[in-house]
Amino acid sequence: MRAVRHWMIAVAILAFTVQAFAQDKKADPHKPADAPKPAAPAKAEPAKPAAEPAKPPATTTTKTTTTTETTTTVAAIGKPAPDFNLKDVSGKDVKLADSKGKIVVLVWGNADCPAFGRVAKGKILDKTFAGLKDKNVVWYTIDSSATATADAAKKFATDNAVPGAYLLDPTGATGKAYGAKTTPHAFVIDAKGNMAYMGALDDDAQGGKEKVRNYVTEAVEALAKGSAVATATTDPYGCSVKYKP
Repeated sequence: MRAVRHWMIAVAILAFTVQAFAQDKKADPHKPADAPKPAAPAKAEPAKPAAEPAKPPATTTTKTTTTTETTTTVAAIGKPAPDFNLKDVSGKDVKLADSKGKIVVLVWGNADCPAFGRVAKGKILDKTFAGLKDKNVVWYTIDSSATATADAAKKFATDNAVPGAYLLDPTGATGKAYGAKTTPHAFVIDAKGNMAYMGALDDDAQGGKEKVRNYVTEAVEALAKGSAVATATTDPYGCSVKYKP
């Protein structure tokens, strides 16, 4: 029994010694501790290229072309009437300036135009002028047709009692200055030389109305009284003015 006990003690001592040796070897105080492995360097991403500077806005170059052309003065209500110097069918020079201080009526005409022929042959022009004679009025008929001749115009004016002087405007310069569009196309100029009315002779474009409103008569009567023209513009009717091409 005693031998067994001694044997067990010896085994225990041996086991203890082996365990102690193993621990000493595992943790040797003289052996430096393993240095920690350095962390792997972060993988640097390639630098992004700097943003390109903003491009300046595109510059647009506008090419300006200057065109020189003759501008025709067109008559306007309340503005000075364009002056003119034309010959009548007898070859006499007639200037608008010669009628300064008077009310002037201008009516564009054409012997070959049915609409103008109606108001001339029907004595509408003559009757209109007759009712205005005591209003210090001067009446001119102007023909701006490129093909008008003095002889034909003179015969037409005489045969149809066209009032006032019958003037020829072969170049069309005067007609264009006034903006004359049709025959007949009427204009009334006050005693100060300013445009007071422009448009139709009356409101009977086709003829045959029982009660006709005469715009020229209304305009002249208003000016003679020193009043403003109530209806200063209307749309003219008739044939188009046959200007020189």
